Amino acid sequence: MRNRRSGIVTGILLIVLGAFFFALQTVPTLGRYVQLNWPVLIVGAGVGLLVLAPIVRVAGLAVPAAILTGVGGLLYYQNATGDWASWAYAWTLMPAFVGVGIILAGILSGNSRGVIRSGLTLLIISAVLFTIFSSFLDGSTMLLQYWPIVLILIGLAVIIRAILRR
Repeated sequence: MRNRRSGIVTGILLIVLGAFFFALQTVPTLGRYVQLNWPVLIVGAGVGLLVLAPIVRVAGLAVPAAILTGVGGLLYYQNATGDWASWAYAWTLMPAFVGVGIILAGILSGNSRGVIRSGLTLLIISAVLFTIFSSFLDGSTMLLQYWPIVLILIGLAVIIRAILRR
Protein backbone atom coordinates (compact mmCIF):
# COMPACT_ATOMS: atom_id res chain seq x y z
CA MET A 1 0.00 0.00 0.00
CA ARG A 2 2.83 2.40 0.90
CA ASN A 3 4.64 1.76 -2.41
CA ARG A 4 1.43 2.51 -4.25
CA ARG A 5 1.02 5.85 -2.46
CA SER A 6 4.63 6.85 -3.05
CA GLY A 7 4.21 5.99 -6.73
CA ILE A 8 1.12 8.19 -6.90
CA VAL A 9 2.96 11.04 -5.17
CA THR A 10 5.92 10.72 -7.51
CA GLY A 11 3.63 10.68 -10.54
CA ILE A 12 1.73 13.76 -9.37
CA LEU A 13 4.97 15.62 -8.70
CA LEU A 14 6.29 14.77 -12.17
CA ILE A 15 3.04 15.93 -13.79
CA VAL A 16 3.11 19.22 -11.88
CA LEU A 17 6.78 19.80 -12.76
CA GLY A 18 6.16 18.97 -16.41
CA ALA A 19 3.15 21.30 -16.55
CA PHE A 20 5.18 24.07 -14.93
CA PHE A 21 8.10 23.77 -17.34
CA PHE A 22 5.72 23.53 -20.29
CA ALA A 23 4.04 26.74 -19.11
CA LEU A 24 7.46 28.41 -18.86
CA GLN A 25 8.17 27.48 -22.49
CA THR A 26 4.82 28.63 -23.84
CA VAL A 27 4.14 31.77 -21.76
CA PRO A 28 7.13 34.16 -21.98
CA THR A 29 5.85 36.57 -19.31
CA LEU A 30 5.75 33.73 -16.79
CA GLY A 31 9.49 33.23 -17.27
CA ARG A 32 10.19 36.88 -16.40
CA TYR A 33 8.03 36.62 -13.30
CA VAL A 34 9.88 33.47 -12.20
CA GLN A 35 13.25 35.18 -12.61
CA LEU A 36 12.14 37.95 -10.27
CA ASN A 37 10.32 35.78 -7.73
CA TRP A 38 12.04 32.40 -7.91
CA PRO A 39 11.81 31.79 -4.13
CA VAL A 40 8.02 31.70 -4.53
CA LEU A 41 8.51 28.48 -6.50
CA ILE A 42 10.22 26.86 -3.54
CA VAL A 43 7.48 28.03 -1.18
CA GLY A 44 4.92 26.76 -3.69
CA ALA A 45 6.59 23.35 -3.82
CA GLY A 46 6.45 23.13 -0.03
CA VAL A 47 2.81 24.17 0.09
CA GLY A 48 2.06 21.68 -2.69
CA LEU A 49 3.61 18.85 -0.71
CA LEU A 50 1.66 19.90 2.37
CA VAL A 51 -1.60 19.87 0.41
CA LEU A 52 -0.67 16.51 -1.12
CA ALA A 53 0.11 14.85 2.25
CA PRO A 54 -3.50 14.34 3.44
CA ILE A 55 -4.73 13.56 -0.08
CA VAL A 56 -2.41 10.56 -0.49
CA ARG A 57 -2.45 9.84 3.27
CA VAL A 58 1.32 10.12 3.70
CA ALA A 59 1.70 12.34 6.76
CA GLY A 60 5.49 12.18 6.52
CA LEU A 61 5.35 14.53 3.52
CA ALA A 62 4.70 17.34 5.99
CA VAL A 63 8.36 17.33 7.06
CA PRO A 64 9.91 18.06 3.63
CA ALA A 65 6.96 20.40 2.97
CA ALA A 66 7.81 22.46 6.05
CA ILE A 67 11.52 22.47 5.18
CA LEU A 68 10.87 23.60 1.59
CA THR A 69 8.41 26.27 2.68
CA GLY A 70 10.77 27.58 5.37
CA VAL A 71 13.81 27.65 3.09
CA GLY A 72 11.72 29.30 0.38
CA GLY A 73 10.58 31.94 2.86
CA LEU A 74 14.19 32.62 3.88
CA LEU A 75 15.26 32.87 0.25
CA TYR A 76 12.33 35.18 -0.50
CA TYR A 77 13.41 37.50 2.34
CA GLN A 78 17.04 37.43 1.21
CA ASN A 79 16.17 37.95 -2.45
CA ALA A 80 13.90 40.89 -1.60
CA THR A 81 16.35 42.59 0.79
CA GLY A 82 19.71 41.50 -0.59
CA ASP A 83 20.65 40.33 2.90
CA TRP A 84 22.46 37.19 1.73
CA ALA A 85 24.89 37.44 4.65
CA SER A 86 22.07 36.36 6.96
CA TRP A 87 22.80 32.75 5.93
CA ALA A 88 25.57 32.97 8.53
CA TYR A 89 22.87 32.48 11.18
CA ALA A 90 19.69 31.64 9.22
CA TRP A 91 20.76 27.99 9.08
CA THR A 92 19.79 27.78 12.74
CA LEU A 93 16.14 27.90 11.63
CA MET A 94 16.39 24.48 9.94
CA PRO A 95 15.56 22.56 13.13
CA ALA A 96 12.49 24.79 13.51
CA PHE A 97 11.33 23.88 10.01
CA VAL A 98 11.80 20.19 10.82
CA GLY A 99 9.95 20.70 14.12
CA VAL A 100 7.00 22.32 12.35
CA GLY A 101 6.98 19.45 9.86
CA ILE A 102 7.02 16.87 12.66
CA ILE A 103 4.12 18.61 14.40
CA LEU A 104 2.12 18.76 11.17
CA ALA A 105 2.90 15.11 10.39
CA GLY A 106 1.72 14.14 13.88
CA ILE A 107 -1.51 16.07 13.43
CA LEU A 108 -2.12 14.57 9.98
CA SER A 109 -1.44 11.03 11.20
CA GLY A 110 -3.49 11.39 14.37
CA ASN A 111 -0.44 10.57 16.48
CA SER A 112 0.10 14.01 17.91
CA ARG A 113 0.71 13.29 21.60
CA GLY A 114 4.48 12.67 21.75
CA VAL A 115 5.17 14.06 18.32
CA ILE A 116 4.14 17.60 19.25
CA ARG A 117 6.55 17.53 22.19
CA SER A 118 9.40 16.51 19.87
CA GLY A 119 8.50 19.22 17.38
CA LEU A 120 8.30 21.87 20.11
CA THR A 121 11.69 20.80 21.42
CA LEU A 122 13.18 21.40 17.98
CA LEU A 123 11.46 24.79 17.80
CA ILE A 124 12.93 25.82 21.14
CA ILE A 125 16.41 24.62 20.21
CA SER A 126 16.19 26.51 16.95
CA ALA A 127 14.98 29.70 18.64
CA VAL A 128 17.86 29.59 21.12
CA LEU A 129 20.43 28.93 18.39
CA PHE A 130 18.98 31.64 16.17
CA THR A 131 19.02 34.17 19.00
CA ILE A 132 22.61 33.39 19.93
CA PHE A 133 24.07 33.23 16.41
CA SER A 134 22.14 36.21 15.04
CA SER A 135 23.20 38.39 17.96
CA PHE A 136 26.86 37.48 17.50
CA LEU A 137 26.89 37.61 13.70
CA ASP A 138 24.41 40.40 12.97
CA GLY A 139 26.02 43.01 15.19
CA SER A 140 23.40 43.12 17.94
CA THR A 141 25.04 43.61 21.33
CA MET A 142 22.01 43.03 23.56
CA LEU A 143 22.53 39.28 23.92
CA LEU A 144 26.27 39.73 24.38
CA GLN A 145 25.53 41.50 27.67
CA TYR A 146 22.98 38.98 28.90
CA TRP A 147 24.26 35.64 27.59
CA PRO A 148 24.98 34.29 31.11
CA ILE A 149 21.30 34.83 31.99
CA VAL A 150 20.30 32.92 28.87
CA LEU A 151 22.50 30.01 30.02
CA ILE A 152 20.87 30.11 33.45
CA LEU A 153 17.38 30.04 31.91
CA ILE A 154 18.30 27.12 29.66
CA GLY A 155 19.74 25.27 32.66
CA LEU A 156 16.55 25.86 34.64
CA ALA A 157 14.46 24.59 31.74
CA VAL A 158 16.57 21.42 31.53
CA ILE A 159 16.19 20.82 35.29
CA ILE A 160 12.43 21.39 35.23
CA ARG A 161 12.05 19.08 32.26
CA ALA A 162 14.09 16.38 34.02
CA ILE A 163 11.95 16.70 37.17
CA LEU A 164 8.67 16.55 35.26
CA ARG A 165 9.73 13.59 33.16
CA ARG A 166 8.13 10.34 34.31
